[in-house]
Amino acid sequence: MDDVTHSQNGSNLGYSHPLTRRYASREMQAVFSSPHRFGIWRRLWLALAEAQRELGLPIPDAALDEMRKSLDDLDLEKAAEYEQRFRHDVMAHVHLFGDVAPAAKGIIHLGATSAFIGDNADLILHREALTLIRARVIRCVRALTGFAREHRALPTLGYTHFQPAQPTTVGKRATLWIQDLLLDLEEIEFRLDRLRFRGIRGTTGTQASFLELLHGDHEKVELLDRRVGEKMGFPQSYGVSGQTYPRKVDAAIAGTLAGTAASLSKFGNDLRLLAHLQEVEEPFEEEQIGSSAMPYKRNPMRAERICALARHVITLYQDPAMTAATQWLERTLDDSANRRLSIPDAFLTLDGALVLAENVAGDLTVHPAVVARNLETHLPFMAMETVLMHAVEGGGDRQELHERIRTHAFAAAKRIKGGEGSDLVDRVVRDGAFGMDRDALEALISPERFVGRAPEQVDRFLEESVDPVLARLTEEADRLVGTPDVRV
Repeated sequence: MDDVTHSQNGSNLGYSHPLTRRYASREMQAVFSSPHRFGIWRRLWLALAEAQRELGLPIPDAALDEMRKSLDDLDLEKAAEYEQRFRHDVMAHVHLFGDVAPAAKGIIHLGATSAFIGDNADLILHREALTLIRARVIRCVRALTGFAREHRALPTLGYTHFQPAQPTTVGKRATLWIQDLLLDLEEIEFRLDRLRFRGIRGTTGTQASFLELLHGDHEKVELLDRRVGEKMGFPQSYGVSGQTYPRKVDAAIAGTLAGTAASLSKFGNDLRLLAHLQEVEEPFEEEQIGSSAMPYKRNPMRAERICALARHVITLYQDPAMTAATQWLERTLDDSANRRLSIPDAFLTLDGALVLAENVAGDLTVHPAVVARNLETHLPFMAMETVLMHAVEGGGDRQELHERIRTHAFAAAKRIKGGEGSDLVDRVVRDGAFGMDRDALEALISPERFVGRAPEQVDRFLEESVDPVLARLTEEADRLVGTPDVRV
C-alpha cells in the first residue's frame, strides 16, 4: 500500500490513501509494506528449500547460500515488470529471486503453490500486526490508568440514558473504558495463541506434489510440513486445508479488531458527551483551529476521529465474514482482491484509532469546577431520599414529608427549566417540618456521601486487574511502538 501513486508521466497526481498519509502509524505501515511482505515470501522459499535439503532432496549448498544472502535484495520495479509479463505476482517474484540467487533458480518454489507463499505470509503478517495492536492497546490502558488513579475520588454526576443519575467518580468512569480494553486484550491474546500455519499442502490441500517429491514417504511429508512451520515460528499448523487456510481465521481476527474498535468508539463518544458538558477536554494545541468559521470553538475532533475510524473497522468485519461464507469447495479466487483491501485496512485503521486514543488518554483535561457545578445542580434532588430518612428518624411523619419533598422538588425543577437556579435546598431549610438548618442539610448532601465505593473500586480494579497486565506487557509494548504520532 504505497503512500503516493504516480500518474503515467511520473507526477504525484494519483490517489493518496488516507490511512498511510494521515492515520496509521509508521510501525503498522511497515508490517504491510511491499518490501516486508516480499521479504517474508523469500524467507518462506528459503525455509522450504532448507527443509527439503534436510530430508534428502538434492538442494545445492550454493543455492541456499545465495538465497540467504539475497533475502532483502528486492528490485520492486523489476518485479512489477515481471508481473506485467506473467500476470502472476508469485511467479514474478520467483523469477526476481532467481535473478539474485541464480544457483537456486531451478529449485525455488519446488512443489509449492501460490497459496504456500501468499497464505503463510498472511498468517505471519496477522501475527505481527496483532502483536502491534496488542502493544497499542496496552499503551492506551496505561494512559487511562494514570487518569483513573489521579481522579479516583473526584465526584461527578453519573448518567443513564444521558439523564442525570446517581453520582460516580471521574476515575471510576475511566475504569469502564479500561475494562473494555482489557476484554479486547483477552481476545487479541486468544487470537495470537490460536493462530497456526497453513504449511505445505499443495493445490487442493492433499500434499500430493510433496508426496511425489519425497517418493511416497508419508512420514517425510509430515516432517517437511512441520519443519517449515517451525522455521517460520509456528509450532502448529491447521489440521487440514483446501488450497488455502480456513478463511474463518480472517473473519475471527477481523471480529476481534472490530471488538476493539467498538471499545474505542465508546471511549470517543463518552468524551464527546463530556466535552459538550464542558467537564473534560481532549488535548488542544496552541495554534490548533477548532472551526474555520467560529474561532472560539474547541471541537473534540480527535474523539470524533476515533469514532470515525472505529466505525470503519467495525464495517470492514463484514468483508472477511462474507468471504468465509462464500468460498467454494477447495477454493475460489474471489477472496483475493477483497483480502488485499479489507485485511490491511482493518489493521491500519484500528492502529490509527489506537494512536489517537493513547494521545487523548494521556493528556485529558478535567475541569473540576464544572464537574462540581453540574453535580451540585442535580445532587440535591437525588439526596432527598436521604433527607427524608433522617427527618423521619427525627420524629417526622414519612408520608407528610414525602409529599412536602415532592412539592419542593417539582417547584425547584420548574425554576431550573425556566433558566433560574435550583432553590431546593433553600426550600427544605425554610420548611420547619424537616427540622434541619443549612449546615446539617448540606452535610447530608455532600457529594462524597453519594459515590458509594467508587474510589475503593478504582483502587482494587487497578491493583488486581490492570497492574498485572501492565507489568507483563508494558516492556514489549514500549519496544514495539513509540510515542503516538498524531500527524493531522
